[in-house]
Amino acid sequence: MAGAVGARDPGLQPERTRLAWRRTTLSATVAAVLAARQAVHHDVTAPGLVGTGLSLLVWLGFLGVAHRRMRALDSARPRALTARGAAAAALCTVALAAFAVGVVV
Repeated sequence: MAGAVGARDPGLQPERTRLAWRRTTLSATVAAVLAARQAVHHDVTAPGLVGTGLSLLVWLGFLGVAHRRMRALDSARPRALTARGAAAAALCTVALAAFAVGVVV
């Protein structure tokens, strides 16, 4: 029974995780594009432009984190996500939401 606990299919779980990272990256891309669209198509204000610029920078940072993680999942036995990687992804997500408020307000 102890062998069954450690056994897993090495192909499916990393693939599902990779797909989840892709969906999350797509969501962040949509948020960054909407922030840019909001700033361009409506009254252009200094806070809106700063929020848009910061949103795009955070989006690029998140793309870097996601790309690094997806590449790590290509190995036969991928390592767990590091605390630093998880914190960077969470920080990018929270920052993207905060800068979106700056664009809307």
